[in-house]
Amino acid sequence: MPESEGTESEGRDTGSTESERLDAARALAEDRSEAAAQFLSGLANPRRLRILCQLTSGEKSVSELSEATGISQTSMSQHLAKLKNEGIVSFRREHRHLYYYISNPVVTEVMAAIYTNFCALDAAPPR
Repeated sequence: MPESEGTESEGRDTGSTESERLDAARALAEDRSEAAAQFLSGLANPRRLRILCQLTSGEKSVSELSEATGISQTSMSQHLAKLKNEGIVSFRREHRHLYYYISNPVVTEVMAAIYTNFCALDAAPPR
Protein backbone atom coordinates (compact mmCIF):
# COMPACT_ATOMS: atom_id res chain seq x y z
CA MET A 1 0.00 0.00 0.00
CA PRO A 2 1.41 3.42 -0.90
CA GLU A 3 2.49 5.55 2.01
CA SER A 4 0.13 8.40 1.08
CA GLU A 5 -2.93 6.16 1.36
CA GLY A 6 -1.95 5.11 4.88
CA THR A 7 -1.48 8.72 5.89
CA GLU A 8 -4.84 9.72 4.45
CA SER A 9 -6.54 6.86 6.25
CA GLU A 10 -4.84 7.81 9.51
CA GLY A 11 -5.92 11.40 9.01
CA ARG A 12 -9.53 10.33 8.67
CA ASP A 13 -9.27 8.25 11.83
CA THR A 14 -7.73 11.18 13.68
CA GLY A 15 -10.52 13.46 12.44
CA SER A 16 -13.13 10.98 13.55
CA THR A 17 -11.43 10.61 16.91
CA GLU A 18 -11.20 14.39 17.27
CA SER A 19 -14.89 14.70 16.43
CA GLU A 20 -15.71 12.07 19.04
CA ARG A 21 -13.61 13.93 21.61
CA LEU A 22 -15.42 17.17 20.84
CA ASP A 23 -18.79 15.43 21.12
CA ALA A 24 -17.76 13.91 24.46
CA ALA A 25 -16.50 17.29 25.72
CA ARG A 26 -19.77 18.96 24.71
CA ALA A 27 -21.80 16.23 26.40
CA LEU A 28 -19.73 16.59 29.57
CA ALA A 29 -20.12 20.38 29.52
CA GLU A 30 -23.87 19.96 29.07
CA ASP A 31 -24.05 17.48 31.97
CA ARG A 32 -22.03 19.79 34.20
CA SER A 33 -24.09 22.85 33.33
CA GLU A 34 -27.27 20.88 34.07
CA ALA A 35 -25.79 19.78 37.41
CA ALA A 36 -24.78 23.38 38.22
CA ALA A 37 -28.26 24.66 37.35
CA GLN A 38 -29.85 21.97 39.54
CA PHE A 39 -27.45 22.82 42.37
CA LEU A 40 -28.20 26.54 42.09
CA SER A 41 -31.96 25.93 41.99
CA GLY A 42 -31.69 24.60 45.54
CA LEU A 43 -30.18 27.92 46.57
CA ALA A 44 -32.32 30.18 44.39
CA ASN A 45 -34.97 31.05 46.92
CA PRO A 46 -34.87 34.15 49.15
CA ARG A 47 -35.98 32.28 52.29
CA ARG A 48 -33.52 29.43 51.77
CA LEU A 49 -30.75 31.96 51.20
CA ARG A 50 -31.66 33.71 54.48
CA ILE A 51 -31.44 30.34 56.22
CA LEU A 52 -28.08 29.58 54.62
CA CYS A 53 -26.78 33.05 55.50
CA GLN A 54 -27.52 32.20 59.13
CA LEU A 55 -25.88 28.78 58.84
CA THR A 56 -22.73 30.30 57.33
CA SER A 57 -21.59 31.14 60.86
CA GLY A 58 -22.27 27.62 62.16
CA GLU A 59 -25.04 25.27 63.17
CA LYS A 60 -28.30 26.58 64.53
CA SER A 61 -31.49 25.09 65.92
CA VAL A 62 -34.78 25.44 64.08
CA SER A 63 -36.03 27.96 66.65
CA GLU A 64 -32.83 30.02 66.33
CA LEU A 65 -33.21 30.02 62.55
CA SER A 66 -36.88 31.03 62.79
CA GLU A 67 -36.09 33.86 65.16
CA ALA A 68 -33.15 35.15 63.12
CA THR A 69 -34.94 35.02 59.76
CA GLY A 70 -38.55 35.77 60.69
CA ILE A 71 -39.65 32.60 58.89
CA SER A 72 -42.40 30.66 60.71
CA GLN A 73 -41.40 27.25 62.08
CA THR A 74 -43.80 25.49 59.70
CA SER A 75 -42.32 27.19 56.66
CA MET A 76 -38.82 26.78 58.12
CA SER A 77 -39.32 23.02 58.36
CA GLN A 78 -40.36 22.85 54.70
CA HIS A 79 -37.33 24.85 53.55
CA LEU A 80 -34.96 22.84 55.71
CA ALA A 81 -36.44 19.61 54.30
CA LYS A 82 -35.79 20.86 50.75
CA LEU A 83 -32.22 21.87 51.65
CA LYS A 84 -31.69 18.48 53.29
CA ASN A 85 -33.09 16.59 50.29
CA GLU A 86 -30.81 18.59 47.99
CA GLY A 87 -27.80 17.55 50.09
CA ILE A 88 -27.11 21.15 51.10
CA VAL A 89 -27.63 20.83 54.85
CA SER A 90 -27.58 18.10 57.46
CA PHE A 91 -28.61 18.05 61.08
CA ARG A 92 -27.80 16.53 64.39
CA ARG A 93 -30.32 15.77 67.09
CA GLU A 94 -29.78 16.76 70.69
CA HIS A 95 -32.69 15.56 72.81
CA ARG A 96 -35.76 17.24 71.27
CA HIS A 97 -33.83 19.83 69.26
CA LEU A 98 -32.46 19.60 65.74
CA TYR A 99 -29.35 21.58 64.88
CA TYR A 100 -28.79 22.26 61.19
CA TYR A 101 -25.51 23.00 59.45
CA ILE A 102 -24.23 23.35 55.89
CA SER A 103 -22.91 19.92 54.93
CA ASN A 104 -21.91 20.48 51.31
CA PRO A 105 -18.41 22.01 50.92
CA VAL A 106 -19.35 23.63 47.60
CA VAL A 107 -22.27 25.37 49.31
CA THR A 108 -19.88 26.57 52.01
CA GLU A 109 -17.68 28.17 49.33
CA VAL A 110 -20.61 29.72 47.46
CA MET A 111 -22.20 31.00 50.66
CA ALA A 112 -18.94 32.64 51.73
CA ALA A 113 -19.15 34.87 48.65
CA ILE A 114 -22.90 35.42 49.03
CA TYR A 115 -22.50 36.22 52.71
CA THR A 116 -19.80 38.82 52.06
CA ASN A 117 -21.76 40.49 49.27
CA PHE A 118 -25.36 40.15 50.44
CA CYS A 119 -25.80 38.81 53.99
CA ALA A 120 -23.24 40.71 56.05
CA LEU A 121 -24.55 43.83 57.76
CA ASP A 122 -21.83 45.92 56.11
CA ALA A 123 -22.43 44.45 52.64
CA ALA A 124 -23.01 46.98 49.90
CA PRO A 125 -26.60 47.07 48.68
CA PRO A 126 -27.18 44.86 45.60
CA ARG A 127 -27.10 46.69 42.28
